[in-house]
Amino acid sequence: MIAQLDKDYIKTRPTKTISRLISYGIFEGRPLTTSGRWINKIVFANLWLLKKLPQIKKVKQPIFIVGTGRSGTTILGLLLSIHPKLGYLNEPKAMWNSIFPMEDIIGSYASKPGNYRLSEKDATVETIKNAHKIFAGYLSSICTSRVVDKYPELIFRIPFVKKIFPDAKFIFLQRNPWDTCNSIDSWSKRKGVTEKGDVEDWWGVNDQKWKIMVSELIAEDPLLSADKLEISNFTDHKSRALVEWYLVMQEGLKMLKLYKDDILSVKYEDLVDNSDVQLQRIINFCNLHSDFKTLDYAKKIISPAQPTKEFSVPKSLRSPLLEIMKELGYLKIGTP
Repeated sequence: MIAQLDKDYIKTRPTKTISRLISYGIFEGRPLTTSGRWINKIVFANLWLLKKLPQIKKVKQPIFIVGTGRSGTTILGLLLSIHPKLGYLNEPKAMWNSIFPMEDIIGSYASKPGNYRLSEKDATVETIKNAHKIFAGYLSSICTSRVVDKYPELIFRIPFVKKIFPDAKFIFLQRNPWDTCNSIDSWSKRKGVTEKGDVEDWWGVNDQKWKIMVSELIAEDPLLSADKLEISNFTDHKSRALVEWYLVMQEGLKMLKLYKDDILSVKYEDLVDNSDVQLQRIINFCNLHSDFKTLDYAKKIISPAQPTKEFSVPKSLRSPLLEIMKELGYLKIGTP
């Protein structure tokens, strides 16, 4: 499906089809493992031009969906994109790379590895100005007032984003580790490719994302750092995915304490089981008016959660995993 569009989406709110195609065609960019990467020349030319032009619109209360990939972030983004006040960007990493070149941890757009974490200090005056110009240009191009940006890795960059957009809202989406990691495993096996001798999958070009995760995140984690060498040698997708899930959940809980008024915690399982209540909760948090079409579309695309599939957990991860699962209320969904 182009731009995640399907018949139900188009039928529910036809005018949003145009905004999704604009988002997909000249703003989001095409990352590694996807086809049509020739379009990136057009995307970056558009972003370059927006940085050169005067800002023509104010960016108010942007919404960011963060968490672990394969945890329902795309579905939530699509649901919110139906709302008449929102434009939806699906992992617009090209935009963020144009704003801050050292943010690309995958290797989709930059020749040098980026940083997982970005802090307030990274948000220079020039960075802030460029971010506002690009996001304002996006809002103007689709004639709407608010944006929802689904970019899971921004969970490690919330201080950076808050410096750029002080009134930003964040939705921290969680899903149980078994479903999340099984989905990452399946995605990487299905989408992974070898291009000109380089392996490109969930973990970036030749494991670039994984290597940055090990050197930057695992090295500083109090429960994983002692086993850094052992963990760095993980090669299977599920074990690596468990590490990513743990690190993201730890960061999310930390951010919830630091920015309690600006981050909403949502479980994917709750969204699936009671979409009306959870979506209304999200809409209220984002200071949006209720929209029956958003709720109606949820009933069309959300299906009941499938039974979880447990798998073997490396010894070095068992204790940290149990601790974070207990804190999140996931111990009842399988045990490692």
